[in-house]
Amino acid sequence: MSNTMAMVRLVVPEAPPPAAIATGRQRDLSVDGIRLGILDNSKGNADHLLKFIVEGVKAQMKVASVVALRKPSPSIPAEKNVLDEFTAQADCVISAMAD
Repeated sequence: MSNTMAMVRLVVPEAPPPAAIATGRQRDLSVDGIRLGILDNSKGNADHLLKFIVEGVKAQMKVASVVALRKPSPSIPAEKNVLDEFTAQADCVISAMAD
């Protein structure tokens, strides 16, 4: 057996996040509860994973509403109308991929 150690280099291929745009309107989430958006990417089992995530969020904080939308394909971005609906109805959006 060899006692040599191999070096592992991890590369995270993420672009810098875009600058956030202030909406000028803030909600008191502690009183109202969070409006949660769920984006299903249409891969197998993504809906099950997102259901578990929603249940976990609800166990940790007050959730006022959940809006769940689905993309027609995992390989294309969400359409503008989907993003507009999330903007109007959600404080934050969770998206997950699963197989």
